[in-house]
Amino acid sequence: MPTVATEGRFRFIVNTRELPFEPPHVHVLVGGQDVCRIELDGGTYMDEPPPGDFRDILDAYRKWAVEIRATWDRIHG
Repeated sequence: MPTVATEGRFRFIVNTRELPFEPPHVHVLVGGQDVCRIELDGGTYMDEPPPGDFRDILDAYRKWAVEIRATWDRIHG
């Protein structure tokens, strides 16, 4: 899974192998652990983020949203 962006302690990755029924999304890693996913069309959480990180993860995601989406499109067409 290529890392698309790192912002502080958050790392955003796009999996090269995803299930065909899943919407475009990015995985968020904290300390090397996959903690949640963000759906790219709406910028909303697909999974509950860790307590206390809700706003910080979304703020970091928004800084990289264009690059993250471009990477998803390049990988998944």
